[in-house]
Order: sequence, then C-alpha cells, then structure tokens
Amino acid sequence: MAETLFSLDRANFRECQKLFRGERAQEYYLGDYWMDDGPLIEVKAERKSVGPISIINIRSSPQSYFRRTRQHIREDATDLSVLWFVKRGALALSNQCGNKVARPGDFAITRSMSPFLIELRPDGEGIHEVLHVTVPTHILREPITHDFDTGLFMHVERPELAIAENLFTDVFEDEGNLAPESSRRLVDCALAIIGNAVRADHAGEHTRQTVADRRLDEVLRFIEVHLSDPQLSTAMVSKGCGISPRYLSFLLRLKGTSFSELVWEQRLEKAKSWLSATDPRDISISEIAYGVGFKSPAHFSRMFKRVFNMNPREFRGVADNDGDCDEAIALH
Repeated sequence: MAETLFSLDRANFRECQKLFRGERAQEYYLGDYWMDDGPLIEVKAERKSVGPISIINIRSSPQSYFRRTRQHIREDATDLSVLWFVKRGALALSNQCGNKVARPGDFAITRSMSPFLIELRPDGEGIHEVLHVTVPTHILREPITHDFDTGLFMHVERPELAIAENLFTDVFEDEGNLAPESSRRLVDCALAIIGNAVRADHAGEHTRQTVADRRLDEVLRFIEVHLSDPQLSTAMVSKGCGISPRYLSFLLRLKGTSFSELVWEQRLEKAKSWLSATDPRDISISEIAYGVGFKSPAHFSRMFKRVFNMNPREFRGVADNDGDCDEAIALH
C-alpha cells in the first residue's frame, strides 16, 4: 500500500525543502526545492517502495521547481535516475544541453549526477501530476545501455512506455495483495520494456522488417514451440513454415548458426535452467530429458557432460549446494 512521502499546504509549504525527502530524508538526493506562492497550495506525494526502487505519484497545484547543482553533487554523491511519466501539466528540464519539455503522455529520464533544473508546470486547471520512479543508476544501466547522463526524452509513439507506466501504476496501487517478489518482477519487467523502447527508438526500428527477418522469426518461433518433440527436424520446420530446407539453412546462417547447433544448444540450456530451478523430488532428470526433446536420458547425459563438463546429476548437486550456501549466508 502506498504511503504519504510528504504533504504540503499553505501552512507548511515554505518548509518544503525540509520535507520533500520524507521523515528520515531517505528519498531522492540533495537539491533545492521550492514553489510559487498562490491562493491555493495543495501538494501530495505518495510512495510505494519495491526493494531499492520507489514509485512516487505527485499531484500539486502551484508551479514548483527542483534544482540540482554541482555543489549538491559534491555534498551528496547519491547516483539515482528518475523515470518520469507526465500525467497532467508539463515537466521542463534545463541543463547544459539545453531545454526540453515533456507533456502529458511523454516520458523522460533525469540523473542526479548531472546538474539540472526541473519546472513542474500545472495545466490550464492549475494541476500538475506526474508518476515517477527513482532507480539507482547502476540498476538502470542494465536494461538501458544508451547514454542518459544529461537526460532522455521520448514521446508517446512508443507503446512500450504506456505498458511500462501501467505496470508501475498497478504495483503502486496494489493494496498488499501482491507478493513482494511479484512486485519486484513487475518492476523489473517495466524497466526491461523501457530499455527495449529506448533501443528501438535509437535504432530507428519504426521501419518494417525485411521478408528474411520475418521468415527467420517464424522459424525460431516454430522451433521454440516444437522443441520438446524428439522428431523435430529441418523437414518438419520447413514444412511448418512453408519454406524449402535450403532457404531454412540460409535463414539460420543469417543468425550465425545451423539447425542442429541451434536445437541442441536450446535444449541443453533449457535443461540446465530446469535442473537449477527444480527439486529432484518434484521432477526427475529423465523427465527433464524427455521434456526438452531428448530421445533417451542416456543421450541427454552424454551431451550435457560434453558441453558442461559434468553430468546432469552432478550439476544438480552443485546447484543445490550453491543454493544451500546462499541460504546459509542469508541467515547469517
């Protein structure tokens, strides 16, 4: 359930500098926060924390400002990135690279290690609302590899951003029904989707796929669907995808592999993952072998050892021991 991070009105809005980081100054980072005086002042920030990540919804009536200077950075080197989803009003960002404005439906990223000034501007009805997510930058670097040190702005054309916002909103509005691990997975999924959107936007992926790209996608999908079938073959894939075996070989060469390499690699990787994630009492090695398309457990064991230098039983024992070790460390 979301909690109130800070709430301001005419009685306390001049204390916003002391209040905006929460009771113990755990959120955000050092900076100057102030707002315009006016007849109506209503500001409410609500927070839902998911591990080191916070989802915060702010709704405010006056125009407000936040400034992060090099002096602030020297005093507080907290490296946080903020993902902004503008709902009402506008968000104006000024830094050494110029000025940008995000409006309802737009998405932006700011980073605390670069100086900036943000203006939160109300709409025609005097209301500004934004959902934003604070993420330690080292976590955000994994899904988003492009440079966002001085800010990143994207518009509503990318549907991934709307989906990501919906995921964050669902987690924010949950009243305790979601398990913590489920909330974290949803947040991780939203970050991954944003990363995909950023990469696609930078690569100009609004262009259509080539015929070969589409055919290759169909081939890979067919192989994934039928991977557990021990009869899977080039003839079966060719017929299922409506192409010749020769064209199938050509498509797989575009991916830098052959049919047999791709199939056996996928089968062994999925078996390895399955062995790591399951208890021997729940599923046997033989069941896993058949489940990923091997004709016999003996064949599976031979190929597994050839690739991973240990047989499936030995690997499962190592994985179990690693899990026990991790649990013991956690307990201490």
